Amino acid sequence: MIIESAGGGLAGALREWRTRRRVSQLELAVRAGTTQRHVSFIESGRSVPGRSMIIRLAESLEVPIRERNELLLAAGFAPAYPQTDLDDPQLAAVRTALDRVLHGHLPYPAVIVDRHGDLVSANAGFHMITRGVDPHLLAPPVSVPRVLLHPRGLASRILNLDEWAWHIIDRIHAESARNPSDRLRLLAAELVGLAPPRPRQLPPHHLGFAVPLHLRMSEPENRELRLITTLTHFGTATDITIAELRLEAFLPADETTSTALTELVTW
Repeated sequence: MIIESAGGGLAGALREWRTRRRVSQLELAVRAGTTQRHVSFIESGRSVPGRSMIIRLAESLEVPIRERNELLLAAGFAPAYPQTDLDDPQLAAVRTALDRVLHGHLPYPAVIVDRHGDLVSANAGFHMITRGVDPHLLAPPVSVPRVLLHPRGLASRILNLDEWAWHIIDRIHAESARNPSDRLRLLAAELVGLAPPRPRQLPPHHLGFAVPLHLRMSEPENRELRLITTLTHFGTATDITIAELRLEAFLPADETTSTALTELVTW
């Protein structure tokens, strides 16, 4: 039985994900507990995989669960992963947990964002560092990368803007390449237009991906903060909404910043 031509449908999508992940048919077969011959037949449209095999192959390729549903639909199966609105009563416990995580990071800024970097929730620390940002940038949906890099956002107060801006842009490009998204590609293009030229020479303190945010506060006293960021996601979630949430926390890179945030943030 032929499920589709080798150029599209499940066969084409699976081959595309495998190529994107740079995984051979043999390696994918070992990961998924099948044979290279079976993987080859699926990718050529000569074999019909079962629902569980599609899920195993997708899991082995670290395909996001939203796109796993698309693979299942392409093969004629119902989606396996629900997408529940975050305001739904079913997710009350999740919302409570998120609020506790955000509160637990105080007095340090922290946000919850979705897969596109749009703000879901933020703590008082983040609201403090974004004082003075153009209200239009803080009107929902709030794009956190745009708030950081827009001239009417925090850009004018970021002392290492050339380095930090390209750190953000490169991260968005990498995420878009790994998990394709038209919105992320458009956002990256917009931010490239806002960013200063990429530095030709890296500063002597450059540490690759570990780029601190050097931020000057507008008030009070024009204090300067040095912040490092951490990203956390919910790796065991089976609901699309939860799986696509990201926690980004801005932590002090020195004791001066820690003291300033403790003094400035109202809990």
